[in-house]
Amino acid sequence: MNKSVAIRGGRIIDPANGKDMVGDLLIREGVVASVGQIGAEGGATTIEAKGLIVSPGMVDVHCHLREPGFEHKETIATGTLAAARGGFTTICVMPNTVPPVDNASLVQFVLAKGAREGVVRVLPIGCLSRGRAGREIADLAELAEAGAVGFSDDGSPVDDTALMRRALEYSRGLADGEFPIIDHCEDRGLSTGGTMHEGWVSARLGLRGTPAAAEAIHVARDVFLAELTGARLHLAHLSTASSIELLMRAKERGLPISAEVTPHHITLDHEIILGELGDMSGSLAYDARAKVNPPLRTPKDVEACRVALAEGMIDCIATDHAPHAIEDKLCEFETAAYGISGLETALALSLTLVHDGVITLPTLIERMTSGPVRVLALDRGISGLGTLGVGAPGDVTVFDPYAPWVVQAEKFASKGKNTPVAGRTLRGRVIATIFGGTVVYKE
Repeated sequence: MNKSVAIRGGRIIDPANGKDMVGDLLIREGVVASVGQIGAEGGATTIEAKGLIVSPGMVDVHCHLREPGFEHKETIATGTLAAARGGFTTICVMPNTVPPVDNASLVQFVLAKGAREGVVRVLPIGCLSRGRAGREIADLAELAEAGAVGFSDDGSPVDDTALMRRALEYSRGLADGEFPIIDHCEDRGLSTGGTMHEGWVSARLGLRGTPAAAEAIHVARDVFLAELTGARLHLAHLSTASSIELLMRAKERGLPISAEVTPHHITLDHEIILGELGDMSGSLAYDARAKVNPPLRTPKDVEACRVALAEGMIDCIATDHAPHAIEDKLCEFETAAYGISGLETALALSLTLVHDGVITLPTLIERMTSGPVRVLALDRGISGLGTLGVGAPGDVTVFDPYAPWVVQAEKFASKGKNTPVAGRTLRGRVIATIFGGTVVYKE
């Protein structure tokens, strides 16, 4: 039986239930038992939260834990520790492992490994195509029955338009169409060979770039397919103003489309690749820690993503946590791996928008809790997920939105130390993470 946890005196923000209040929260036997004022609770673990924010546990619908196949980069054990330190209690893991998660046994492997070795909830996303090869649809019904929460070939855009159409049509027949197709939008005819955003920075560095149009063209195709099929479509890690304009028009027409943005795409732009010496002094530094796909874009694109998130055009924040071994980044920029280790900095980076007055704190929390739950319909199997209603899972994040801290990547719980914000001072620190009534991280 779970020990009770009493969180006292914090500002409780539960956007799904319209609550923003100062009070107490009690978790008993793994679920929320009371919200408001609570009396003495014998034997309970007590967290004094005066001056702190108490929110539903954060939910990440897009991360990479690398297991099976790349355990030297990350494992389910280390990745969930990183998630807990970042305030996340539920993470959805992408299937680009070796072997890829394209059958029931591998879905069950991820679920069992997560339950056995993870400290937070791990939900697998299954492959859209067999082997992520883009040639034939995976058995989506089998994957769903085994426990997959969505389907994607993430990292491998679905180039075959007919295949994408069939996958969308197939998904409509599963659980009343609640299983979304998740697509990484990239026209590889335009992006092949590109290592960063195509713009003045790539020209100055002499690197081949990927134009914003490579993403927007693919988004446009997917929008038309969603309209044709009526199926649920989720657009992964949007990064350009033109993609967001297409998304806005699609939503205005009532199409069943949702979208996510990463913390790095709302706070960083392509100029960071110049490195600390990449100013007008003439010295150049290629910071491969900032090499990510889709690439960091222009300040105009960053602003478009920020506004779209604040206005609800973009539904949620997802980390796209992509840990790598040191040698994968300490090499020439062209050969360096794509990806940023993002679970442990996601909340603090996202809070930049609150500090800048772009978004309110309750709205940001919605985009990191009930918003992600809604886009993948995660509450179809876990009632109350992403909320603090009585009877909801006892998943809670306690954080100080103003506390400064220096990013020391070498101290990450994740095996991946690859972050372009190493050494920076961020504001917003996780104080405690509670999963299912158990304190899994406490500062």
